[in-house]
Amino acid sequence: MLAKANRITRADDYRVIVRRGAKVAGAHTVSYVRSRESGTDARFGFIVSKKVGTAVRRNLVRRRLKAACHEALLGGVQGVDVVVRALPGAADATWPVLRDEVLNALARSRARVGHARANTAAEVTAPTAASGVVPAKGA
Repeated sequence: MLAKANRITRADDYRVIVRRGAKVAGAHTVSYVRSRESGTDARFGFIVSKKVGTAVRRNLVRRRLKAACHEALLGGVQGVDVVVRALPGAADATWPVLRDEVLNALARSRARVGHARANTAAEVTAPTAASGVVPAKGA
């Protein structure tokens, strides 16, 4: 089970993460990842609709997704909010498949966020350091 500090509980938080987070699609899930302040706990939320199956199947999928996110926490994931939406095919997916999909989505999103931050920093610092001139806005 995820600790209280690692759970997304407010509807507004879900809405912001799904709308503004980086979308990583897999065969059985769609993950939305949004970065937070570095050093803060990672938080996870789950969306498992009735299209996935009966209540028993939905709860099984949700428990598997939670376990995968718990493994990610043990692996050192920090500073992100993640919402995992289960697709209808998730009901038939095995535990290793769901775990790998969630962990791959986290790795892919971290690479995207890190790459975007590196590019932004390079664009701002390279011209300043090279010429000693601060670039104008919009340039």
